[in-house]
Amino acid sequence: MVSGRGRTAFRSSSSRVALALKKAPAFLLLFIVISSSVAFLLVVSVLQKQNVPDLRDARSNQGKNVFHEDGEEWLWRVPLSRKLRPCTKPTRSYTAPEDWDRYITVRSNGGLNQMRTGICDMVAVARMLNATLVIPQLDRKSFWQDSSSFSDIFDEEHFIATLKGDVRIVKELPKELESVPKARKHFTSWSAKSYYEDIAQLWKTYKVIHVPKSDSRLSNNDLPLDIQRLRCRAMYYALRFSRPIEEIGKKLVERLRSHGKYIALHLRYEKDMLSFTGCTYGLTDNEAKELAIMRQNTNHWKTKQINSTEQRIGGNCPLTPKEVGVFLRALGYPSSTLIYIAAGEIYGGDRHLAELKSYFPNLYFKETVAMPEELKVFASHASQTAAIDYIVSVESDVFVPSYSGNMARAVEGHRRFLGHRMTISPDRKGLVELFDKTEAGELKEGPFFSSLVSQMHKSRLGTPRERKGPLPGVKGRARLRTEESFYENPFPECICKAGHTHMA
Repeated sequence: MVSGRGRTAFRSSSSRVALALKKAPAFLLLFIVISSSVAFLLVVSVLQKQNVPDLRDARSNQGKNVFHEDGEEWLWRVPLSRKLRPCTKPTRSYTAPEDWDRYITVRSNGGLNQMRTGICDMVAVARMLNATLVIPQLDRKSFWQDSSSFSDIFDEEHFIATLKGDVRIVKELPKELESVPKARKHFTSWSAKSYYEDIAQLWKTYKVIHVPKSDSRLSNNDLPLDIQRLRCRAMYYALRFSRPIEEIGKKLVERLRSHGKYIALHLRYEKDMLSFTGCTYGLTDNEAKELAIMRQNTNHWKTKQINSTEQRIGGNCPLTPKEVGVFLRALGYPSSTLIYIAAGEIYGGDRHLAELKSYFPNLYFKETVAMPEELKVFASHASQTAAIDYIVSVESDVFVPSYSGNMARAVEGHRRFLGHRMTISPDRKGLVELFDKTEAGELKEGPFFSSLVSQMHKSRLGTPRERKGPLPGVKGRARLRTEESFYENPFPECICKAGHTHMA
């Protein structure tokens, strides 16, 4: 695994750095005396090719690249939020929950962030169904095979207490109801309040409704304001991570910050994602075959035959490590930029990471920022380690996802909620066109290429905007799938102008 300067960068003393700084002026003075100006320029050119930081690129391209308007500081600027603030307080008509003797049990499915959004939706569903919510069971059968319980990942007591004014939540189903007949109900995806009003008829026959899947069970739009704000209270206040996860996440952020600003890169170049999407660009034939076999053997992945080339051209593939390097460098980030990679095991390991490292040598993972003993308790628990990455990503100066998956959407939404912190969402389809032109020799990396990339992304920085609705021309329930996720952008329901009567 590539670690950049690795663990020693965070723990070494400053003595060697000070010594190097003392030596540098003498070396440069001797160099200038001996060398001619022409030789000096040649050496600088060589150093640039070896990825030695040279911030003069940003100054020389000023005015050509929207990311360089005010020098390097612009690269880290928080987008203007127009005095917007979180607003999650209930309206005046909102009432306290009743002590209902009917219960909803839930089995959350998917990875960490798929479960998180599903749990928050089930809080809202319990409210609409006038039911008591039993602490959800987490997915232990998916790809990650994580045996973590709810309390291993989340602060269970805080979750119950924070939502006591909204929904009654209990840790277990009452003993007398464990053996009673239960209504097993697969709720329809992206359903509105009227759907759950019809579901409420089940209470005439049952006291317990069991929900086998929790993801995407609520519509993104057209729900009562109080329900939308309840979803935000559940996500951003109630569903806090457990104390051990919060503490290690905070430590990692502090250690990274001690070395300056950093980018959190959600590099979705893991085996499961590449297999699921059918993306094989840049892989060997053996790697492509391995991914195809995995896709064929995973029963719940419905699409088996995928044209990798079409996927990539359509912008449906994660950016490769090399493409991420080209992208960030084109935006103007210097090679000295500190990058934290929020991801599991990168497919192909060092071979693929080396391509990113050639652009940005200072790559770090949680394993290279934390001590081994600090991570030992989280070993073999993918959801817990993903929670650590989530914390580091939300708190980063800039967040960049290489693919728009569940974590990318959740982190972006959280960062919007906290003040529209900079999130750069790559235009993968547009970038692939540029990358292919450079491969064909029609374009070269440089000022012009950089200007094309930056212009393409000037409106993809996480600036305030209302949530997008369905794509035009899509009809029926299929249009719901094309809507922007509520948790990707909770504006306008949970983000208001300062001074709003329902500020959080």
